[in-house]
Formats: sequence, C-alpha cells, structure tokens
Amino acid sequence: MNLAWRQVATRAAAALVLAWLGGCATVPPGGGFPAAAARVDPWETWNRKVYDFNDALDEAVLKPVATAYRDIVPKFARTGVDNLFGNLYDAWSVVNHVLQGKVEEGAVMGARVMANSLLGLFGLFDPASEMGLTRRSEDFGQTLGVWGVPNGPFLMLPLFGPSTVRDAFGFWVDRQVSPAQLTDSSAARWSIATMEVINLRTNLLQTTQLLDEAALDRYTFIRDAYLSRRRDAQYDGAPPLEDEGDWEEESKSPAPPAPQ
Repeated sequence: MNLAWRQVATRAAAALVLAWLGGCATVPPGGGFPAAAARVDPWETWNRKVYDFNDALDEAVLKPVATAYRDIVPKFARTGVDNLFGNLYDAWSVVNHVLQGKVEEGAVMGARVMANSLLGLFGLFDPASEMGLTRRSEDFGQTLGVWGVPNGPFLMLPLFGPSTVRDAFGFWVDRQVSPAQLTDSSAARWSIATMEVINLRTNLLQTTQLLDEAALDRYTFIRDAYLSRRRDAQYDGAPPLEDEGDWEEESKSPAPPAPQ
C-alpha cells in the first residue's frame, strides 16, 4: 500500500510540473483548428474525462495541502527543500545530457551538481546559480525524442497528468531514479514522495490561479501548451520549422501501399 501511494504521489507531482512548464509555451501545435487537434489528440473524449478526475483530486487534496504548507512553513525552509530536490534532479539531467550527446552541457550540469553538493550543503543552497552555472534540465522523454522516437498521441494519464505515449514511458524511467528511490525504507520513500508533491504543488499555486483566470478551456490550453513546450525543450528552444508538422504526422496511420 505504501508503495502504491508513493508512486501516485510522485507521478502526480511531476504531472503538475509538466503542466506548469507547458504554460510557458506560446505556439499551440493544434493551432486552434479542430482537424489539427484531432490528429494530435485522437483520444480527446477519454483524455477530458481523465483531466476532470485529476482536477477534482487537485482541488480536494493537493491544492489545500499546498496552501497550508505555504502559509505555515517559513520561506527559507521551503526554498531549501526546493533546492534539495532540484539538485537531485540535476544529477539525472547530467545523465540525459550525455545520452543525448550533449557532452559540454552535461559537464556544466555536472559542475553545477558538484558546486551545490559541496558548497551548498548537499543542495540546500544554490551557489551554482550565482557562479553562472545555469540549470538546463533534461529528462528521459527528451532523450527518447533526440534518439528519434516519435511522440505518439497526446495522453492524459490518471493522477499523473499530461503526457504523450513516448513521454509516458520516459516518465516511468525518470521515476526509477527519483529522490524517493534513494532509500530502501518504504516509510522514508513515502515521506520523500509526499514532500516532493507538496513542494511542487506549492510552487504552482500562483500559476494555476492565473490559468483559472486566463484560460477559457483549461484542457485545450494545457494540452497544446504541453505539446509545444515539449517540442521546444527537445530542440533546446530552437525547433526546426519543418518539425512543426511532425506532431500531427506522428499520430496518422501509415498510408496504404500503392496498387500494383
């Protein structure tokens, strides 16, 4: 039971982060056209039902707990927790940089991890940023994209949030090296995962409020922004123009063979 709840908590937290990252995007792949949206989201009817479930869970549990955490815990303590989790994920980013062939970027991220681990009390503080070692996060879903694995259709995962078929597998791999995996104790894993959920949801409180006020259709906004942000991340902020149609083409069935 503890293991099941730990997995739910960690994946829900990561889903919230992805939704926030997606909110930074400005060019939706569907372009607002129903035909384009149908190609990237052929399972929209199911995905919307899952989204409604996730949203209800957030309103009933995650958001109230995060609000209480923000109001009770001093800011310096919350910042330390956030820095600690960030440093642990930076170490996994180093691996993904190397797997993608970005050796120089991986070296910079490695230097960042070393600086924060040694000078920042295992990551509680962030002296690396002051040293100019900028965080460049990479995950296994991005690595699969660099390797040429197609996205597949958009997929709203129960409890876990917005994804694609490719990113869902990449996310599973990422969770195998999450902070909660650093201990063999089930109780400790559950505690770490819960703390990660609370920390990440707290960081999103203001963002989700703006989303409520700005988006007429929250599901469409999150879907299109997520897909755009993931494409942007795969190409380090500079996706090629010819790639814009790939998100739609990947979900099409292959054309039948020409008649003989």
